[in-house]
Amino acid sequence: MNPIVIRFGRLGDMLLLAPLLDRLHRGYGEPCLLLGTGPCSAGLYDAHPDVARMLEVSARHQPLAFSPDRWRMLRALHRHRGAPVHVCEAEPRALAKIKRMLALAGVPRDRCVFLTDTPVAPGEHWIERLLHGCGQPPPACANEWRTPASSTTAPAPQLVLREADRRDCNAWLRARGWRGEPLWLVQPFNKRSMRWNGPRDAADDDKAWPAPYWVAVLRALREDHPRARIVLCGTPNVASLLDAIARDARVPGVDVAARELPLRRLMALAEIAEGMVSVDTGPAHVAAAMGCPLVVLFGAQPPSLWLPRSPTGSAVIALGGPPQRSRVSDIGPDEVIVALCDLPPRNPELPRAA
Repeated sequence: MNPIVIRFGRLGDMLLLAPLLDRLHRGYGEPCLLLGTGPCSAGLYDAHPDVARMLEVSARHQPLAFSPDRWRMLRALHRHRGAPVHVCEAEPRALAKIKRMLALAGVPRDRCVFLTDTPVAPGEHWIERLLHGCGQPPPACANEWRTPASSTTAPAPQLVLREADRRDCNAWLRARGWRGEPLWLVQPFNKRSMRWNGPRDAADDDKAWPAPYWVAVLRALREDHPRARIVLCGTPNVASLLDAIARDARVPGVDVAARELPLRRLMALAEIAEGMVSVDTGPAHVAAAMGCPLVVLFGAQPPSLWLPRSPTGSAVIALGGPPQRSRVSDIGPDEVIVALCDLPPRNPELPRAA
């Protein structure tokens, strides 16, 4: 049977599962049934060889009684209760709900592996934590497992694009006047940047970077890459904030894409972009997975745990983060501009804008 992997995480959390999904596919000989939170997961793993099927819930903490998505998951778990189950969730409330679902579905405990059963090694990156904690079969499934060959390189997520995604991205760019110029991506905000009633106070967001700093970065990018198109990335709820940054920068060739940037289009953009600068957030992991050179600004989370990884060896430069700094606002714009100047070009053998 297909191994079952459960993780109720955000975009970056779900993407970091990719090396584990690859290991489980090779170990069991079958792609995974992935249970996660939407809508990012299905977009990430569309056409992915390590995922046979994706089931999502809209909210990780929604009660079972009020969630049709959870009932669908429960029925799937019941149908596949003989399959190995790898639970990659560490957040206590979400983990408690998962354990309740497994019990209701009649999944035996000896067919389950829980990430939380393995102690966390100090400074361990999340990818290694997932591989160490959930990369082996549960006791009852040991006979179904063939240990995959180990790799000499650090494991990194790999994503898969369809040709339709590339055609969509190309048509979208050309509708905006793009004619093959180099592309640079800029991701100023993260999921915590907005609350339901408006922008979050900067004092309450360790990943917030002042708008004038982003303006300085846009002007430096324009000066260093006079032919480039600069795409401001984000979700629709931060579009007005990105509009303000673009307006204050007063440089040509800046596109605010937040209103028209579904995940698969972002992946296609990252596949051909010259580089990206981003706060520590899910799209930064997407860019690295697509081979895009990257500068990442860290706040309270240490890069040793969350640094994006590239399967192609493209550069990832981390700025900030503990123990020296705990807020992105502690990073000066000049430091970011210097890092962008030092960012090595992407591998010339990888896809380029055409």
